[in-house]
Amino acid sequence: METLTQLFLIFFSAAIINNFVLHYFVGVCPFLGVSKRADAAFGMGAAVTFVMVVACSATWCLTYFVLAPGAPVPAYVWNLLAPDAAPPDLSILSYVAYIFVIAGSVQFVELYVRKMFPALHKSFGIFLPLITTNCAIMFACLMVAREMRSPVQAWGFTEALVLALGAGLGFTLAIVLMAGLREELELCDVPKAFRGAAIALLVAGILAMAFMGFAGVDRGLAEFFAAASHP
Repeated sequence: METLTQLFLIFFSAAIINNFVLHYFVGVCPFLGVSKRADAAFGMGAAVTFVMVVACSATWCLTYFVLAPGAPVPAYVWNLLAPDAAPPDLSILSYVAYIFVIAGSVQFVELYVRKMFPALHKSFGIFLPLITTNCAIMFACLMVAREMRSPVQAWGFTEALVLALGAGLGFTLAIVLMAGLREELELCDVPKAFRGAAIALLVAGILAMAFMGFAGVDRGLAEFFAAASHP
């Protein structure tokens, strides 16, 4: 029960309470660039979710087996090469390794979308390759790596997977909501000075303020589940 509660709180927090776009303000480029139509926004959200799940899963495996201090793979190799010396700490290569993981995941998604959904690929334009430099995905990878080093309770593979899924679905929710609002704005008489990027940024700010209303819900849910498990 405690494990399920923790996983639910990780998912709910990443998707709603600490939404990557509306709380941490990462991934804003595709959020504003591909939120003019709801169908393209949903496709972008699905692509980001898939890349984030793959990247965070690979990040956990890479960190646990290779990059973390005392990881088994470099320890084994170093023991064969220099048995009397301490194995090297490869954590300094984390950023470079995560960038390669994200880039490879994005290339796989782009090839698949181009082959199976050419119209959707055309609507993405330059924004699909830009997922490679989407700071939301790098942010998720770094968050997974940080929680793996937590002295209180280090994350396992399941927690990393749930975080990636929650963050990706939260990104999808935010960009689809934004697309729906921007489609409605096309029917509104927006003042000339606010047309274009100005009104989009204003609406995004109001949407972020609305999501601030979920602050503290995770603590309330944690207390509720704790009381329910110990009546």
